[in-house]
Amino acid sequence: MDYEKIRAFRNANNPYAQRQGVLVEEIGPGYARVVKTVEAEDVNPLGVPHGGVYFTLADTACGSAAASYGTMAVTVDVSYHYLRSAKVGDTLTAEARTVKAGKSLCVLDVQITGTEGVLLGTGTFTFYRLDQKLPDL
Repeated sequence: MDYEKIRAFRNANNPYAQRQGVLVEEIGPGYARVVKTVEAEDVNPLGVPHGGVYFTLADTACGSAAASYGTMAVTVDVSYHYLRSAKVGDTLTAEARTVKAGKSLCVLDVQITGTEGVLLGTGTFTFYRLDQKLPDL
C-alpha cells in the first residue's frame, strides 16, 4: 500500500478540509495524523475554537486512517468528548488509530492534542467501508 499516495489523494480531494486549514500529515497502516492551526475565524462567541473545529479534525483523521486500507469509507457513528479548549494560534493535532478493521466496519479511536501536547478531546468513530477502491492506488 502506498500511504504517501493515499495522503496526497486525501489532501487534494477534500475541499472542506482544505477550506478549514486541515492537513493530513501522515498515513500508515490503520493510522493517520492530521493538523490544523487555530485561526481567529475558528472561534465561537466565547473566544475558543468552535466544537466543529475539533470534530472536523477528528473525522478527517479517522477517515484518513480508514482509507489506509485502500477503500473509500463513510462515517456511520461517532462518540466525541470535548475535554479542554485551545486558543487562536495553537496547532491542533489529531491522531487516529484503528481499534478493529472488519470487512464492512472499521472502528477507530482518535485523540486531539494542542500545541503543548495537552489532551483536548477524544473520540471513537465507526466507518462503513465501501466496496470502492481509492482511485489510482
